[in-house]
Amino acid sequence: MLPIRQLIAALIALVPLALVFAPGAAQAEKRIALVVGNAGYQAGALNTPANDAGLIAQTLQAAGFDVVGARDLDQDSMRHAFRDFLEKATGAGMDTVAFIYVSGYGVQLEGENYFVPVDARIARDSDIPAEALRISDYTRPLAALKLKASIVVLDAARANPFAKSGPPLAGGLALVEPEPGLLIAFNAAPGTVAPEGEGPYGPYAQALAEMIREGSLPLTGVFDRARLRVNEMTQGAEVPWHASKVQASLVFFERAADAPPPAVSVEEAAAIRARPMRDLGAQDAYVLALERDTIEGYSDFLAAYPGDSMANRVRAIIAARREAITWRRTRVVDTPRAYWSYLRRYPNGPHAGDAHRRLAYLAAAFEPPPTFAVMDYDLPPPPPEEIVYISRPVLVFSDPIFAFALPPPLPVVFLAPPPFEFVVLAPPPPPIGFFVLPCPVYLPVPVWVRAARPGPFSRGKQQAKQQRQGVAGRGWHSSPVRLQESDRRSPLQSRARPSRFKTRRHKARSRSRVAPPQRTSNCPVDNRGSRCRECKGSRFRPQKVSCCPSHRLRPR
Repeated sequence: MLPIRQLIAALIALVPLALVFAPGAAQAEKRIALVVGNAGYQAGALNTPANDAGLIAQTLQAAGFDVVGARDLDQDSMRHAFRDFLEKATGAGMDTVAFIYVSGYGVQLEGENYFVPVDARIARDSDIPAEALRISDYTRPLAALKLKASIVVLDAARANPFAKSGPPLAGGLALVEPEPGLLIAFNAAPGTVAPEGEGPYGPYAQALAEMIREGSLPLTGVFDRARLRVNEMTQGAEVPWHASKVQASLVFFERAADAPPPAVSVEEAAAIRARPMRDLGAQDAYVLALERDTIEGYSDFLAAYPGDSMANRVRAIIAARREAITWRRTRVVDTPRAYWSYLRRYPNGPHAGDAHRRLAYLAAAFEPPPTFAVMDYDLPPPPPEEIVYISRPVLVFSDPIFAFALPPPLPVVFLAPPPFEFVVLAPPPPPIGFFVLPCPVYLPVPVWVRAARPGPFSRGKQQAKQQRQGVAGRGWHSSPVRLQESDRRSPLQSRARPSRFKTRRHKARSRSRVAPPQRTSNCPVDNRGSRCRECKGSRFRPQKVSCCPSHRLRPR
């Protein structure tokens, strides 16, 4: 009997090791996010970026992300924010999803995209590298970490007021090729700009927040559907873009088994998407081409319906994409022959100024020699009817000179109507302090949708408590907090780190009603004790949007 007992004991001792080294016993997925909204520019304030960042931060926290966010950051603060986030991602482990969202002004120069801080002073093109943040300086190290997925969203393709003297800048953002494991997304297609939003939120942030909340929607499907929704909301004036090399399977929310069935079954929708465009009506074919968002898809639409009312709009989209791809391949080669080849195709193109800058840097003549080997782009040259679109200083699809017909409504088979809470979003309350993101009015998540990575509190208990307190679906307001004089100064006026602030109300409430947060004890709390925020004692670093025990922007 003794050997049998020893054998059983040895097997029991090996069970933990087997669980540790089993393939299915991977560590729990971590989700981290950095959200920045710059609106208060010295060159001219914007309407929606701060609110957009608050909406995205709220949505990501509901999906289980540990969100750090801020608004109206200067250059030094922005660089610190990105460096701190990279350090955080480095220590999070490989089974981590990293999400970066920035909203504000973006510019492109010589094939690189830059995000502009609020204190930037860009009078000429040469000021951009010194005054703005080059996005690739942070996306490359992020991709090198080999995380499960890295997502970078630039809600920054706007008509900007910078570099008015000297050679002109190309409009919008430059097309880029993402690194493996990285998804990069723009609010407007490369080389185009989006009109400034009229409401409290921009169309792109609103559509992205709506699609993230959809249950069991794959990562690329989120951005595909966001493009359709934005195109519908702006009546064709804005066409978002994204490129992905994320191999891992990722959903933000999971759809429960007892969820109501969609209006159109998944099999029926897939069958319609697989049909040739000639077999679809012009309306469905246009939406399908927009969902695919490739030159091949748009060309198939023109081949099937060359005389349709949407044909000119599609030609403009193809013109912008063809020029962006041509410039990207030119910039990758980076030789005088490549730039001469680009100028032969687009002598007055959006990137003609960039081509001249690179030729000057390479000490080459602007005019090509009588004979040279023209670069093969593996892409046909632009037809004459496309030149009118790419010759505009800034290409926006709502330009009245084009007089495009309005796009048709979206068929339900491609995208259902938005939920009622997203039809008209109420503006958020004023922020509680300097550099703090606005907190939008809480938008409840449907009961049949659950976060793919549940937080410390299960969603069922959370929602039941909200219903008992009668606060589900309502916003929150922090109690007034007395700031010290050093906290009232902006980072442009002082580089000193302000001291932490405390209130008696916060101390009392945090002991009696709010579970002690893990990383701070200086969080303003409202009168009901239903919300808290982390300050971290610095006015120049992004702050955690919430330090509630559930780490979510929901009333407790």
